[in-house]
Amino acid sequence: TKQRTFLKLHPAVTPIKAAIFPLVRKDGMPEKAQQIFDDLRFDFRLVIEDKDAIGKRYTRQDLIGTPFCIVVDGQTLEDDTVTVRHRDTREQTRMPISALRAYIGEAVSFKTVFAKL
Repeated sequence: TKQRTFLKLHPAVTPIKAAIFPLVRKDGMPEKAQQIFDDLRFDFRLVIEDKDAIGKRYTRQDLIGTPFCIVVDGQTLEDDTVTVRHRDTREQTRMPISALRAYIGEAVSFKTVFAKL
């Protein structure tokens, strides 16, 4: 099996906290991704990435240490939920867009760093 390479930093110290991926560049997904970006950009440093296959996008973000990738897909347009992929475990969690600020905020807080000391 191919060994996976990624930069593992605590989310509090990563330069980019999350990447937002519209699954495809049509059907309203890029616009929804932009809405999420605009809503969160004053709280976190984010990027929107829509080039290449989603696996390549994940790999690029893993290499620079981005802790969360947020995927906007067809279901997002139906029920305002997104899939959040965790860099270290690759676990994917479906959650409401309205929960993203609190979810990412807790994960990237320095309180979580100091709680482990």
